[in-house]
Amino acid sequence: MDRLRHSFSALQVDAVLVSHLPNIQYLCGFTGSAGLLLVESSRSILFTDSRYTFQAAEEVFGARVHIAKRGLIRALGELLRSRSGRQRIGLAFGNVTVAQKQALDGAAGKRVRWAGDGNAVEKLRAVKDADEIDRMRAAAKLISEVFEDVVPEIRPGVTELDLAAKIEYGIKHRGGSGPSFETIVASGPRSAWAHARPTSKALGKRELVVFDQGAILRGYCSDMTRTVYVGRAPRKVCYLYEAVLQAQQAAKRAIRPGVKAGDVDKAARQSLERLGLAKYFTHSTGHGVGIEIHEAPRIGKGEETVLQENMVVTVEPGVYLEGLGGIRIEDDVVVTPQGAVDLTTAPRDFLEL
Repeated sequence: MDRLRHSFSALQVDAVLVSHLPNIQYLCGFTGSAGLLLVESSRSILFTDSRYTFQAAEEVFGARVHIAKRGLIRALGELLRSRSGRQRIGLAFGNVTVAQKQALDGAAGKRVRWAGDGNAVEKLRAVKDADEIDRMRAAAKLISEVFEDVVPEIRPGVTELDLAAKIEYGIKHRGGSGPSFETIVASGPRSAWAHARPTSKALGKRELVVFDQGAILRGYCSDMTRTVYVGRAPRKVCYLYEAVLQAQQAAKRAIRPGVKAGDVDKAARQSLERLGLAKYFTHSTGHGVGIEIHEAPRIGKGEETVLQENMVVTVEPGVYLEGLGGIRIEDDVVVTPQGAVDLTTAPRDFLEL
């Protein structure tokens, strides 16, 4: 919150109102489902409701807790209207609905002038501190171990849903609070669907299977994809896998502080382009990860964001061919002065099972 306060002058605001729950968690530790955090120059107030009286008392640091009896926005408005003078308060407009903004206007009245907050909290979250990186390294290790536990279960006849359930059970069995997102297990031609949901389809012989999985541990996410082949892979599939692995390695080599995110994406794309495969790479190369599974920065075409030391991003090139299937390899990496350092540890060798 002190780092956020340092941005008040540049934003030309007296305070910032935080409504996005992951941002509230980041700033004061609160993990409930209802909250508004008003960060002022000398104090902070978390507005929540009576369901979270005991939880907030245990979790919240650096802010006074106000239990609202008749709605959070109403309680906030009563506080703001009780003050003399007019305040300019920063707000992430992209995180509130039209109805919520209208309610804020009505509750605060003419005491407040709202201004954009410049995504100030998201910018803080993009650069991790040592404790966050330790948590993310542990979450990455957990999902890597869970996948390795599941590999012996991958065989013809087992369903995508069965394997997804084993992964999600493994996450909790190893101490994670749950998956970072709905686990993806996609086999055969369905593996060409970049964000396929697992189904009751049974794995067949001689087909690709994509596993995209992540774990939440101590409040932070991991995200890892591995692709395997059931049976002995034909030469074309081995060639495609090696091409994707080379593209991922090229992107990782491009990562270091001071490099534009778009240049990392370009490195992966150029690697595939040299092999005539770039047209089959249909999404961005990666994204930031942390409290949420998708955070800043985006590692995509033309992105101007400059990478900074201690950002944590995914690197996940892929190729997707209709009728044949898809291949994606994804790791979480931390940006260091020496380059990208892998957090996920599961082997990247092509598995033929």
